[in-house]
Order: sequence, then structure tokens, then C-alpha cells
Amino acid sequence: MAHTVSALPAEFLERLRTLVPPGQWEAITKTFTTPPPTTFRVNTLKASPDTIRRQLEAEGFKLEPVPWYPAAFVVRQGRLRDLQATACYQRGELYVQSLSSMLPPLVLDPQPGESVLDLTAAPGSKTLQIACLMQGRGRIVANDKDRVRFYKLRANLELQGAQNVEPTCRPGELFGKTHPGTFDRVLVDAPCSAEARFQVREPASYGYWKPRKIHEMVHKQRKLLRAGLQALKPGGVLVYATCTFAPEENEGVID
Repeated sequence: MAHTVSALPAEFLERLRTLVPPGQWEAITKTFTTPPPTTFRVNTLKASPDTIRRQLEAEGFKLEPVPWYPAAFVVRQGRLRDLQATACYQRGELYVQSLSSMLPPLVLDPQPGESVLDLTAAPGSKTLQIACLMQGRGRIVANDKDRVRFYKLRANLELQGAQNVEPTCRPGELFGKTHPGTFDRVLVDAPCSAEARFQVREPASYGYWKPRKIHEMVHKQRKLLRAGLQALKPGGVLVYATCTFAPEENEGVID
């Protein structure tokens, strides 16, 4: 069976055509039909990128360095399940993570010794990256109100050895009142309609989509962003991120 972009909701595709310049349409829609390559980030709290690269290449993996992030690699030869079976993966010395997911912590640019809030943190990929960027020094509060996801976050923190992270499980909207003016930097990696993660081969990735889903998310996002801003120290840095194309959830929320 051919996997074409026409499998996606027609109303979503109509909206997308109003957002994407014609010259980029093919490149954007290709992301829905082509599975992304496996990418990972070295956990520099436990290992160096050079060491992990040598170990994996000795085991037959072919890796391509990411030019804008020395700790990240694209797996050009080797399967994900084989990577997950390696000793360095089992020891928490690397973390499988999409390249786009690595961008918000890099923009946040946390420094060693600072205080940082990751408001919707589970399962912890960005929290752990922040811990690496801070070289394990300083304070990170990683929050997620979903209890199941919170336990996954806590397990990942333990495996990866992020000892300067305080995991919490509470509504993120409360932090503005309970921690006013507390953090040097805040990451609001907001729950969203996840349009950029649609895969035509996986109907569950887009079957939930409806225009009303966007408006439901906007309501949550505004409350989280407001709380994040209130929890930020004067002059601090906040990064707001989503994985959706919907302008209502991006520019609209920021406006």
C-alpha cells in the first residue's frame, strides 16, 4: 500500500497550504511520509562524544556528527534496536532524541550554577540535555503533572545520572504562584497538537487531530506560559517550544 500525504486529514492539509510557502511544500510533506533517521545525544555527564563514537563504530555503526552540536550524531548505518542493545546505551551514556528536540535547550543556553525550570519535562530528554549543558552544576526543577510520565522521567534521570535535577509532579500552572521570580531560565516545552510528528504509516499519530484540538491546546499553553513567565527572575530567559505548525499554538500564544 502506498503511503502518501493524502492519508492525513484533509482539513489539516488545507490549513498547512496556507502556512507553507509553495517552494517548501514538497520538503515539508516529505517529513510525513519518510521516517526520520535515528539520532542520539551523548550524555556528557557520563561519557565524551569521542569515546562513544569510537565504541559504536567498533561495533559496526556508521555515525555522522551533527555540525551544530558536537554531542549529537545521526546513525547512518545500524538499527535502533541494536543501538538500544549496546552497553553504552544500557549504562545511560547516550540518549536517543530527535535533532529538533535538541534545539530548545540549546536556545535556552543554561549555564553551570544557574537555576532552571523545565515546566513540562517528561520523559526528560530536554531536562537531561539541560543537565549536560550545565555540567551537572546548579539546580534544575523538572516538572510533569502526569503521574505515569513522571515515573518515566524519574527513571531516566536516575539512569542518566542527573543528580542536580529535582523531579516534581504537579500542575505546571501553579509554579507562577508557588515560585514567583525564582528561576534564571525556564523551558516551556508545551503540550500541543503535535502536527510536526504526523507519520502516514502510523494512523495513531494523526487520528486524534481536529481543529478543536488546537483550541484546547491553546488554552493549556497560555496558562503554562503565563506561569513560566511569573516563575522567571527579572531579566531571565524563557524558551517556549512546540512541535506543531499551528500558528494559534505558536505565534498566537506568544502574541
